[in-house]
Amino acid sequence: MKKKRYLGRAGLTVLAALFAVLFLLPTVLTITNSFMSPSEISANYGTVFQNAQSSKKTYVSQKVNLKFIPDKVTFSQYSTALIKSPDYLFKFWNSVFLVIPIVLLQLLIAALAAYSFTRYRGRAKSFLFFFYVILMLMPYQVTLVPNYLVSSWLGILNTRWAIILPGSFAPFSVFLLTKFMRRIPRSLIEAAKLDGAGEWTIFSRICIPQCRSALYSVAILVFMDNWNMVEQPIILLPDTSKQPLSVFLSTINAGEVGLAFAVATIYMIPSLLLFLHGEEALVEGITNAGSVKG
Repeated sequence: MKKKRYLGRAGLTVLAALFAVLFLLPTVLTITNSFMSPSEISANYGTVFQNAQSSKKTYVSQKVNLKFIPDKVTFSQYSTALIKSPDYLFKFWNSVFLVIPIVLLQLLIAALAAYSFTRYRGRAKSFLFFFYVILMLMPYQVTLVPNYLVSSWLGILNTRWAIILPGSFAPFSVFLLTKFMRRIPRSLIEAAKLDGAGEWTIFSRICIPQCRSALYSVAILVFMDNWNMVEQPIILLPDTSKQPLSVFLSTINAGEVGLAFAVATIYMIPSLLLFLHGEEALVEGITNAGSVKG
């Protein structure tokens, strides 16, 4: 019996390791290829990207040479992205100035809304929370046209606020924090009320400390979701100088493949560092392991 369990666990471990390797291959390929010279990249993948950019698609008969180790390590792509062409750095900071306000505002709005849904229940609040869940299931592309019309009516089209305002009121963070706050024992809140604590004190001194892992989880998920946005800036920010770096990565051409590898590597660093720093809090917040069941 123990032998069967051991073999079963070993098989699952091997299967999980295989899926992990397959999942990491594109990331590893991007990082290693960013150190290749443009000529080597063109020699390995040139026909594929040229066919992708061509209006007339043809069968690629030449074998693609998938390489993970460059013949000669070069930093020319990074030199171009960071020094010779400052436009890429400007677009990187465009991403930062778009995403950071969205994360902060969404955390504030979601925390207040989740506290309201948790403390005051009723038919109206239940219906409103159900409406939030329905909105969460809708893809952003469905609301893209209404957001465009509202932004044009408010006069904020082609400004950062056209991206920040819709992003700040996303329903997913409200749903996640509400589910988390409802696990806080009501006896803890009632005890605070008996001690004379007001709503703001209960919210800031009891609910927020209990939800730290959930708040961190929401921050990571919101950051990653908006860090990779493409459709919103293309529609709501027609001025290319205001668009984030993610838009450039979606519009590469055959002559910039090597540069795109380097820019993509730079672009994934903030998300990777944020995930590695808050991995435990992310898992804890999603599974509600950090709160006390009531």
